[in-house]
Amino acid sequence: MTDSSKSNPSIRNVAIIAHVDHGKTTLVDAMFRLCGLFREGQNVNERLMDNLDLERERGITIAAKNCSVHWRDVKINIIDTPGHADFGGEVERALSMADGALLLVDASEGPLPQTRFVLEKALAAGLPIIVVINKIDRKDARPEQVLDQIYDLFIDLDASDAQLDFPYIYAIGRDGIAQTHPNEPGSNLDPLLDMILQKIPPPVYQPELPLQMLVSDLGWSDYLGRLAVGKVANGRARIKDALVCIGVDGEQRPLKVACLQTYEGPALKEVEAADPGEIVVLAGIDEVRIGDTICTRGTGKALKRIRVDEPTVAMRFTINTSPFAGREGRFTQSRHLRERLFKETLRNVAIQVEETDQREEFLVKGRGEFQLAIMIETMRREGFELAVGRPEVLFKWRGAAKMEPMERLFVDCDERFMGVVTEKLSSRKALMTNLINHGSGRVRIEFSIPSRGLIGYRDEFLTDTKGTGLLNSYFAGYDDYRGEFPSRFTGSIVSDRQGTAVAYALFNLEPRGQLFTRPGEPVYEGLIFGEHNRPSDLNANPCKEKKLTNMRASGHDENVVLTPVKPMTLEWAVHFIREDEMVEVTPQSIRLRKSILTAQQRYRARSEKAAG
Repeated sequence: MTDSSKSNPSIRNVAIIAHVDHGKTTLVDAMFRLCGLFREGQNVNERLMDNLDLERERGITIAAKNCSVHWRDVKINIIDTPGHADFGGEVERALSMADGALLLVDASEGPLPQTRFVLEKALAAGLPIIVVINKIDRKDARPEQVLDQIYDLFIDLDASDAQLDFPYIYAIGRDGIAQTHPNEPGSNLDPLLDMILQKIPPPVYQPELPLQMLVSDLGWSDYLGRLAVGKVANGRARIKDALVCIGVDGEQRPLKVACLQTYEGPALKEVEAADPGEIVVLAGIDEVRIGDTICTRGTGKALKRIRVDEPTVAMRFTINTSPFAGREGRFTQSRHLRERLFKETLRNVAIQVEETDQREEFLVKGRGEFQLAIMIETMRREGFELAVGRPEVLFKWRGAAKMEPMERLFVDCDERFMGVVTEKLSSRKALMTNLINHGSGRVRIEFSIPSRGLIGYRDEFLTDTKGTGLLNSYFAGYDDYRGEFPSRFTGSIVSDRQGTAVAYALFNLEPRGQLFTRPGEPVYEGLIFGEHNRPSDLNANPCKEKKLTNMRASGHDENVVLTPVKPMTLEWAVHFIREDEMVEVTPQSIRLRKSILTAQQRYRARSEKAAG
């Protein structure tokens, strides 16, 4: 804070950062209840901030969102950030609006890799941190040891002396309780909210400067059009003001504030003006991107743009070209796909879209395959039909040396599974860097592994550990290329014709591998309806019926019993496919297919590739 700067003591802007499932959204619900946002007896959904269908289904925060509570005449703007490294773009733009952060850590699990990722961003931004050790009511809670681990993490992340001297508090977020000591039971969240007012600094601004606001998020309203969300850095925002928007090219586009809103609880409230430090929502401009600066016309100066880490994974998106195209979706043409993908880049700074040599194919780059899978699932629910290829990591070159993205991988599993996990990861070029065994029956192993080594491994890991293992990772920069390794040791069972799958044919194909298709489901030539036991592909007929003769009754032997088919998920399908395969995604179906559908053309393509 300089001599000429002032602060706005009536506002606090706080980001909440945590690993997935450490109780972040539940704690925000408790704050809402304490601050009287809900009337007595009102029926309120749990995890109010997880308002997207995908967030509620998966129990994770995907998009950063804002809300506010009032405590002791101070407005606390709460910024909910994702806990997964793949949504790092959301984290970085959310932190651009914050003046401090709450770090939420599970009292049993301690700080996990995604905690490290988000905390590193907060420390790099210079934000003061309040540590909340949550779920201290768990039977296996160990708050003192977890606090020591948090200190170690801060030191490891090169926290400053001021950041290292962080205040901490204990909580049971589900019950709305915070306490200063683990053995002294609390009754409400008063100590936590008081600590926010004392330890998180109010927003600072320069009183002599005109309005400046960095656009940190975008929204849309059917009544108001495009919405720009951000913190007022300097000056005062007023409705009907004549302003300009400064884009990445430095060009100033004029705008007039048609509507000015601030957060009141989880909802928005219209206001006439907003003070410095307030998080506002502006309407009145169509051409705006995340990172632009909105400021006073004639005297405007752009603020530093939001920068995010480079993408590490790419996937090819194209229209659905299968014989079943157009049966289940509303948006099937390449122009629809193109518009939707480039619209995503406006809302998500971590996504990049490039056009390719083929007019109907696009290269989409992101922070991880999970982020891209969530994007595909969202498009599918919007009515899109599309096909996507296997995730590919993005390599770099340092002179003549090939570099690839690396992950720091943390495995927590039973001691008896350590051998199979280590063996599988070693085949994927992973190097063990640490092994911790406390004699409790479980071990924690750390690996350095290429990002491509994790593609397709997570489902295999759950199978190997009987569903009891925990797998977490975060991006650890680029390193030397570690060589080739097989991504899949099995081939595909591919349909050689179009028709309807028959139980008799599937029953006789079961010894060849695991099947994905049920009797009565439609198939087409090039559709993958099973995993072959051998590395090679197998072209087969899933529509073959039993030939009937007058020596056998027509109903005889029809009641064959097939092995149950595991429901196909989008993440599993994306991990399963090889380089010459694709996932067909529609609002109702997920199918695996060959990129080239006919067997004759696939054979010709292989011959041409072998000939060079």
